[in-house]
Amino acid sequence: MTDDPIGLPRNPDQRPDNQDPALFGQTPWQTVGPFFHYGLPWKGGADLVGGSDIGARTDLFPEEHDVLHRAPPRGPVRGEAIALVGTVRDGEGRPVPDAMIEIWGANAAGRYHGAADDRADVALDPGFIGFGRAAVSAEGTFRFLTVKPGPVPLQVGGNRWQAPHIAVGVFGRGLLKRLVTRVYFADADANEEDPILALVPEARRQTLVAPRVGEDPPTYRFDIVLSGDGETVFFDL
Repeated sequence: MTDDPIGLPRNPDQRPDNQDPALFGQTPWQTVGPFFHYGLPWKGGADLVGGSDIGARTDLFPEEHDVLHRAPPRGPVRGEAIALVGTVRDGEGRPVPDAMIEIWGANAAGRYHGAADDRADVALDPGFIGFGRAAVSAEGTFRFLTVKPGPVPLQVGGNRWQAPHIAVGVFGRGLLKRLVTRVYFADADANEEDPILALVPEARRQTLVAPRVGEDPPTYRFDIVLSGDGETVFFDL
């Protein structure tokens, strides 16, 4: 033991502090969420073709606190309006009640509403932006209204084509990064030639293909399984 400049005894041995695992162990960790329901989904965020309020979980807060952003009015859209429905489930088959789903797709002509797709020979649709967001219900279900997209090139200016598909992002508890996947349509002949779908092992491709399950509007079902048996194929971006 030595003295410091003002004469107080000082112990040269390192004193345990809050970084010492012998005293406190590992710092507790926690997953991201659940925090999506109120601020991020918005009314109409899941309706890309009309003016409905689907997309937000308005059941989670009283009406007098309903200050959620509402999607701006949209003009008429071109092409076939469809519904995309499904359920998000965990590895044990239980519905995930606090996930959030995003979709991004081309318009009916196969052009994206974004600066990266500047093809002048494919028309934009002023009434369709291609992006939607929805909170899942208490039962883990979601519903989007959108347009069935046209085929898109593998890369802008290229001569290889991708089958009509919609990109899907999944956010939820325990996910530090979003999960990214795709939904293809079971009644699209071009699936057999799609270069991305061909990269997926044949036994798992069905997890990306949505069957048509209803009409008025044409409805496709895309269930998302986060892990375990039947896990949806997710892409490493």
